[in-house]
Amino acid sequence: MKPVKVGLLGLGTVGTGVVRIVEGNQEDLSSQVGSPIVIEKIAVKNTEKERVIAVDRAKLTEDPWEVIRHPDIDVIVEVMGGIDQTKEYILEALERGKHIVTANKDLMALHGTEILAKAQEKQCDVFYEASVAGGIPIIRTLIEGFSSDRITRIMGIVNGTTNFILTKMSQEGASYEEVLAEAQALGYAESDPTSDVEGLDAARKMAILSTLGFRTNVELKDVTVKGISSVTREDIMYAKRLGYEMKLLGIADRIGDEITISVQPTMVRQNHPIASVNGVFNAVYVHGEAVGETMFYGAGAGELPTATSVVADIVAVTKNLKLGVNGLKAIVPYKIKRLQSDEQIVSKNFILLHVDDKAGVLAQITQIFAEYDVSLASVVQQPNEHNPDAEIIIVTHNASKASMDKVLKHFESLSVIRRIKSVYRVEG
Repeated sequence: MKPVKVGLLGLGTVGTGVVRIVEGNQEDLSSQVGSPIVIEKIAVKNTEKERVIAVDRAKLTEDPWEVIRHPDIDVIVEVMGGIDQTKEYILEALERGKHIVTANKDLMALHGTEILAKAQEKQCDVFYEASVAGGIPIIRTLIEGFSSDRITRIMGIVNGTTNFILTKMSQEGASYEEVLAEAQALGYAESDPTSDVEGLDAARKMAILSTLGFRTNVELKDVTVKGISSVTREDIMYAKRLGYEMKLLGIADRIGDEITISVQPTMVRQNHPIASVNGVFNAVYVHGEAVGETMFYGAGAGELPTATSVVADIVAVTKNLKLGVNGLKAIVPYKIKRLQSDEQIVSKNFILLHVDDKAGVLAQITQIFAEYDVSLASVVQQPNEHNPDAEIIIVTHNASKASMDKVLKHFESLSVIRRIKSVYRVEG
């Protein structure tokens, strides 16, 4: 049984997990694919660095090109990160007929179409299950499990850092700043957390999922993004009083052939399954016209959960090698992209206003909603001992984004409104 030889780009957290699984589960893997899987060469930044696992130093190199150009390597596993230089490595590897497994969401979100086109040209596999939700096999599910269905919605918690922060704020009443500092101390958030907390990481993942689910080329610029840095403990307190939990959700909807994709803090009804997904866990909810509602839940990051998805992709490549069908499963977008207009994008909304505490204010506000044809589900006016102004909490029925934008713009010019404190999407 000729071994399948793997070249590994990166030996950080995920790369270490890949080595652990491949070497520790060799008997099981060999029985699945009919031959041994061998890690032949590993590109690292420093070959002299002490590792948490034992690795034959002869397999280490500081030159990624040595791995890419190695004549005996069948599969390149990229877990080093980066975008532009990494894209060069991947395209060159494909040019040489090598198959690709990557966990790089940034690379696939920005250059996935080009990479998949090159893979199709060279009849090579490119698998990237680990790029979106760690150990949750959502990409393979979208490609294969839903191949006979038409997906109309993908909604998910796809960033563990922000879910950890919002969970702690909800359960402990802590401030955003306090929980962010804790997340950084625990290693859940980077020293520069911008990509996570401003929704950019989730947006890249939603671009990938939407491309696969809707079979059209969704780019990062097509995703409307709002992060959680402005979410306060008061916002979460009001959400809980109204029966909601605050989550950073990626939401992709399709009506007919027109789509819309967003990432934003969202109030989710507490009886919805996704509202109970806490801590660093991820969940992706998929709705198909035939199957209805489904939800996939699990660890969205970490050494072994992510490495499990990477190794599963290696197994898939190896099986295709044995069957001689590499490069036949790539999903290259074939539908023309049509984005919904602001008039077509509809949702319920939560609005918190600080207003003058005097008679007639509420009547003026409700009149503006009526003017733009936005109906109200609930209105609560109450004093706040920490705020000299009155507070009005409004939850709307479904309203178009265009109408809501007009309402909010009108509010800015209304003298009795001191401040538009918070505006959030509402689900459920």
